[in-house]
Amino acid sequence: MTAPMNAYDYIIVGAGSAGCPVARALSDDPKNKVLLLEAGPHADRFWVNTPAGMAKLYFHKALNWNYHTEPMPKLKDRQMYWPRGKTLGGSSAINGMIFIRGHQADFDGWRDLGNPGWGYEDVLPHFKAMETFERGGNAWRGDAGPLTVSDPVVKSASSYDFISAAANLGHARVADMNAETHDGVGFMQHTIKGGRRQSTYVAFIKPILNRPNLTVMTGAHVQRVLFDGRVAVGVEILRDGRLEKITAAREVILSGGAINTPQLLMLSGVGPGAELQRHGIEIVHESAGVGQNLQDHFYIHTGWRATPDSSYNANIAGLRKYWEGFKYLMTRRGYLALGSSQVAAFVKSSPDEDRADLQISFRPMTFAYFPNGTVAVEKQPGMGVSVYQLRPRTMGTVTLRSNKAADKAVCAPHFLTDPSDIGAMISGIKQIRQIMTTQPIASRVVAEEVPGPNVRTDDDILRFMVETGNSAHHQGGTCRMGSDPAAVVDARLRVRGVERLRVVDASVMPNLTSGNTNAPTIMIGVKGGAMIREDAVPRRAV
Repeated sequence: MTAPMNAYDYIIVGAGSAGCPVARALSDDPKNKVLLLEAGPHADRFWVNTPAGMAKLYFHKALNWNYHTEPMPKLKDRQMYWPRGKTLGGSSAINGMIFIRGHQADFDGWRDLGNPGWGYEDVLPHFKAMETFERGGNAWRGDAGPLTVSDPVVKSASSYDFISAAANLGHARVADMNAETHDGVGFMQHTIKGGRRQSTYVAFIKPILNRPNLTVMTGAHVQRVLFDGRVAVGVEILRDGRLEKITAAREVILSGGAINTPQLLMLSGVGPGAELQRHGIEIVHESAGVGQNLQDHFYIHTGWRATPDSSYNANIAGLRKYWEGFKYLMTRRGYLALGSSQVAAFVKSSPDEDRADLQISFRPMTFAYFPNGTVAVEKQPGMGVSVYQLRPRTMGTVTLRSNKAADKAVCAPHFLTDPSDIGAMISGIKQIRQIMTTQPIASRVVAEEVPGPNVRTDDDILRFMVETGNSAHHQGGTCRMGSDPAAVVDARLRVRGVERLRVVDASVMPNLTSGNTNAPTIMIGVKGGAMIREDAVPRRAV
């Protein structure tokens, strides 16, 4: 007997940073019939493929989930905007393309929390296998993977001066912060190839779309996971206004991210019992940790008015932006081929820290944000410097708004509720000022514009953070892996308490990594796909 048309071996929910690598790995075996589901549309658009198009995608109504947090009491009841990708490639299709693996101790910490196989020596082969680093491979870097990782095609003089100023203050120069040494200051790397964005869809799925065993379905919003008892047997999707049920003979894999995945688990009956009962959802398995442990990098931006030769604002604003556009179309080079930031400095907030706990990012340009939701490059020369705490102690939650998949989840990050987090961020702003007033970058500064000279004391800085602090959009941890009762998945990423259901995305991180989280999320997808193939559960009769 042949399986019905709507039956697959594996169903992957979410074609994002982790879901695309999972689909690639599982469809590598021609015997596997794989379905990759994405709620959003196709992403093959000019401003998605163009690195500088990030600003046009920040509030995009079709390619972005456009989440908002709940009002935050410690931030004057502000609601914070959280963009997340809603398209093939997920957030890797709309983000700043920064590629930072994280500190080796991050992964050793995951392992030591009861997750064998997730130490740095365990994950390094997957990091190497997934990338082609443009400088070539070595003991730390890969040279034959699907994802291209590159250096900035233009390295500005002000970026070099920022690095030199930080070095003059004692921070080590790092040539490759994705290799042996993480802490220090140096140029960032990006998921850009030949001047075009390398989303996980472009890198992992587009080259294999002709595989007969792989189906990619867009516009498919998963409503719930279907269970037979405690066995995941498929999903229910809403597509073109119709509900459909699709069965999985082997496993269902959730790769919707740190917001959508816990929401879908709870809608499907897996989550905290009181939360499910509050919304009238039948409990399949009570899992207290679903939606808990929400972590994010709290972010503060500073702005510096600069000398004209220190910023490329003028090159991508006004009439000159048309010349840059022409140059980009002809050569795929120039300022439109750059990622969102050029330089990172990983520094300690206090000498007591065993490793850097702050990331300071420098960019030789500045954005203006307008009330109508648009983002544009400022006309006056400017340099932007931001900071966020790498390992926050603050934990938030993702809970349900209702029992309907169409209603967005309730996101409560609880920023600025831990005194140690506040102290670290105040140190970060002081260190930005220290670097920007040190030569040679100091000679490029005309004035500190944000927060400005009137913000001096710790109380002033805290008020500034309360009024302007934002998110680095690095949400994770809401379905964390571990061996304790509150862990949602085990070290093989299997959802505890049920069968044939896994989570493979940033929500499984026990703690956030030290840096931008896209690279480790892709690695989770690559490693997760390999583990699923290794485990190869037998097919059910469908």
